[in-house]
Amino acid sequence: MANILIVDDDPAVQMTNRLLLERAGHHVTVAGDGRSGLALFETSRFDLLFLDIFMPGMDGLETMRHVRALQPAIPIIVISGRSATPDAYAEPDFLKMATKLGAIASLQKSFRADALLAAVDGCLDAGKPEGPDVSTGRR
Repeated sequence: MANILIVDDDPAVQMTNRLLLERAGHHVTVAGDGRSGLALFETSRFDLLFLDIFMPGMDGLETMRHVRALQPAIPIIVISGRSATPDAYAEPDFLKMATKLGAIASLQKSFRADALLAAVDGCLDAGKPEGPDVSTGRR
């Protein structure tokens, strides 16, 4: 299966996602912040990257920018616990912003296990040369 890097500052999210992905047969590496994740990314080969958008230090959007410079085609799934409510006084929709900046998929915390696994399968299929055109089904 796939070699997946999870970059998230929440230990509970790290553990839950790691268990779900390992039970599905994937190999998982975890980093607690963007700098650590980027260091791991630079020294190992990964098939997929999970990035939390809001982390101390280097956030997920900045981490994604560096990752894209190193490996433009790697599938990235962004995750966030911030509200995506379309309210005039709310924050911008950072998940939507991240997909416009290059993430293949996004998940709003707390997401269900089947949503996580479906996003992983979709991203991995999109990354295959014979897979579907990533530009048509990404948002």
